[in-house]
Amino acid sequence: MAMCFFPIHGRRQKAGGLFRLVPVLLSLLVTAVVAGPAFAVCQLVADAPYRAPGPDEMRIWRASLQANEVQIRYIGHSTFELETPKGVRIATDYNDSVRPLLPPDVATMNGAHSTHYSISPDPNIEHLLYGWNPKGGPLDHDVTVEDVRIRNIQTNIRGWDGEERRLGNSIFIFEVADMCIAHLGHLHHRLTQEDLVRLGQIDVVFAAIDNSSTLRLDSLMDVLESIGPAMVVPMHFHFSGALQAFVGRAQEAGYDIVRAQTPALIVSRSSLPTRKTAYIMMPGGA
Repeated sequence: MAMCFFPIHGRRQKAGGLFRLVPVLLSLLVTAVVAGPAFAVCQLVADAPYRAPGPDEMRIWRASLQANEVQIRYIGHSTFELETPKGVRIATDYNDSVRPLLPPDVATMNGAHSTHYSISPDPNIEHLLYGWNPKGGPLDHDVTVEDVRIRNIQTNIRGWDGEERRLGNSIFIFEVADMCIAHLGHLHHRLTQEDLVRLGQIDVVFAAIDNSSTLRLDSLMDVLESIGPAMVVPMHFHFSGALQAFVGRAQEAGYDIVRAQTPALIVSRSSLPTRKTAYIMMPGGA
């Protein structure tokens, strides 16, 4: 079981920041011990039209994964498909225009706008996890499906009118194969110390880099520095020049830049980079 209390893989955190978090850490420790997460312990203790699959396609689209591996496919926009060692398939920011070819077992959604949620989700999806509460107020998920634990941390967003919408977005955390993977969703503000404690030590982050409708690059780089993942996978770079601007800032911040040849990646704890890395996949992993 991974204990994500402290930096790993050569990553460092500022000691002063850690000591300031001690009161919050202790308060969360009791909850973590009681809850007893089953897998990695992260917190303290473009368009692919959907079609119905043919009868033989499930075999084709299953990855052959080792017990410690996760496959990540970049479908497009903010949608990734994760596949766990036991074959659980998860689609992030599931919506009605950018979808995996086959319906996932789990779909997460966010409430920013229609390319981040679905009004007609596939009825075969067993677990549909909203990142906001349609009735208002908080909404907490902590779901275990086979070999993956999925939980969320809610954040606020801005509406098109510029007004704040409280708890309209969720960061979803996937604890699987001894790794902690976080999808930041449509994040609109820096994270609080309590948010960071609840996140824990994250290995891979999916981050929107549009520099416009989510966070400006200055704020985004601060968020990534505060989380400290081994790998950042950019998403949501449909605006002209957004990807190039992010690459420039990431290089200035000391990131290694890897440009993938395909929109799919198999990752394990042992394959995580020892230097912070931006791993760039282009959409098309249906």
